Amino acid sequence: MSTPETSRFVRIRVELVLAVDDEEAVTGAALQSLADDVDLREAERAEAERAVSEDTAEALAHLVDPFDLVAEVPGVELQQASWSSELVDYDPDSPEWDLDEDDGDENDPEDEEMTVG
Repeated sequence: MSTPETSRFVRIRVELVLAVDDEEAVTGAALQSLADDVDLREAERAEAERAVSEDTAEALAHLVDPFDLVAEVPGVELQQASWSSELVDYDPDSPEWDLDEDDGDENDPEDEEMTVG
């Protein structure tokens, strides 16, 4: 599969919708994670603590790390990652939340989905 025309880079897009049943537990876990981070400068820690205390979505963004998703995958090295979080109104019956919907251009061959199974 390694031909000069084939890139060795793969982009994986993941979208998660989480139901938060205990905001205090999420915030507490994020604050504990910040307290345990010995490499964080005090000014950065104070700003991060303020952000996670005021916004559950921010606390989740701090706790959910895409690096952890691939850390144990053999033969790969994470090159770049970005993620964000936001509070949303979720309706699983709405077509807006159809996870099978292709977000790309219908004519773009790179947006083809791969089915396993």
